Amino acid sequence: MKSRTIYLMAGAFVIIAFASCKKELLKTNINPDATTASNYDPNFLLTTTQLMYTGSTDFGAENWQTEWGEIAGFIQHVASTNTAYYSGDKYLNSVGNFGVYFDHSYIYQVQPVVELYQLTLNKPQYANLHQMARIMKALIFERITDIYGDIPYFQAGLGYYSRIYAPVYDKQQDIYTDLLKEVSQATDSLDPAADYPAGDVFYSSTGTNQISEWQMFGNTLLLRMAMRLTKVDPATAQSYVTKVQGLTMSSNADNAIVEHALGSETQNRDAWSIIQEDSTDLKLCSTYIDSLQFNNDPRLPYMSEIFATEDTTSADQIGLPPGYIIGGSNPAFDITQRPDYPATGMDGYSRLNDNILSYTAPNLILTYAESEFLLADAAKRWSIGGSAETHYKNGVLAAITQLSAFGDASTISDADAEAYYDAHPYDDANGLSQINTQFWLCTVMNEYEAWSNWRRTGYPALTPTNYTGNVTGGTIPRRLEYPPSEKVTNGTNYNAAVANLSGGDRLTSRMWWDKP
Repeated sequence: MKSRTIYLMAGAFVIIAFASCKKELLKTNINPDATTASNYDPNFLLTTTQLMYTGSTDFGAENWQTEWGEIAGFIQHVASTNTAYYSGDKYLNSVGNFGVYFDHSYIYQVQPVVELYQLTLNKPQYANLHQMARIMKALIFERITDIYGDIPYFQAGLGYYSRIYAPVYDKQQDIYTDLLKEVSQATDSLDPAADYPAGDVFYSSTGTNQISEWQMFGNTLLLRMAMRLTKVDPATAQSYVTKVQGLTMSSNADNAIVEHALGSETQNRDAWSIIQEDSTDLKLCSTYIDSLQFNNDPRLPYMSEIFATEDTTSADQIGLPPGYIIGGSNPAFDITQRPDYPATGMDGYSRLNDNILSYTAPNLILTYAESEFLLADAAKRWSIGGSAETHYKNGVLAAITQLSAFGDASTISDADAEAYYDAHPYDDANGLSQINTQFWLCTVMNEYEAWSNWRRTGYPALTPTNYTGNVTGGTIPRRLEYPPSEKVTNGTNYNAAVANLSGGDRLTSRMWWDKP
């Protein structure tokens, strides 16, 4: 499996290298409008889109700057005293961090997936590959619109095909309508009797036809997209939740995972960016650590370690409170003035441990645990899709045991997971809080999704920080601002999109599905 993964990932980077040479091709006698199908296998573009979705490009800049520098701090999974790189727990103005995901995703994710879609369209030999392209395209665009709101969608990535270099920004409502349609149709059109793409790294471990896994993946993604509409279109949300009943992931064996190996083109970029760009700055937040300690959660020693000593003992873990720096003119924001400041200084706080923060650690793209928590949420809200209690228990057990994906050293036994649930059973009176707090706990390392679900539900009930100079009035950001480059390269469409935002292009402006 490892060699297969390395081969496919290396092949993906060959495609990226080829794409970067298009400008040089224009200088030759080669027709730039000629089909490129003969130049490379579309299967490798599937590999590319899957790999790029994990942030494995440009040394993980969008992970380091946007995901860890901002969003993980918003959601209080992590905290830092370094305001130059990790300002998310203090809601400071950081235009570069805000916009890097927008810029990079359109280059490294949207362009390849649109090309994959175009190259496989109406070609029977790529029947399943085309449906996977539709699902991957929706996966990619869902994240972008969830971060920024209205974005280029219908015209995005078509510069090479349609000479559209300044795509319009589409309304998020229209984008979500199309995302739901695309994933629904694509999932229903997957054919177990047709060829299985050679470039799949989500479900390639067995080397056999995994269309049934892709069908579950598609239906689980459809569930997630539908549940985004909880506050703005519950009727549509309920209709799709009903549609996917019994068709979503059924165990951790169905989790969509990208595995990694050592090497500049194959390693985990989340880990690379965090380890390389800081050795001491990024800590696990006290909100996260305290929640695990309070409930005697068996995940804590597998997720966390004290930086100075590599101690993983649960009782010894110390989370960094959000909203602090070291020194400064205001002692209220100086972490060293707190009475609980560790004797060993910043090295005394906890960080992600070596198993989770490893160059070879996998990326969990979409999981059974997430699916079960979403089904539990739907059952609690609308009494559809079965028992909220059953789905909640399934989610808790799966969220704990899914850590086995990080290796034997991270494996928690079924018995320990059951013991944890028995000590913290489902309480219907507190159902939505329980369900979505567990969702928050299980999406560490998928900060974009944790943030989106928190905005959708309001759980867990996080206490905002009010660091001096913050740009949100002491409230947790609801979106990221567009990159400044859009004002120059796509100004007319950018201005139209900003005009549709109540409050303008600000962190506090709410997007369509995120209603108060």
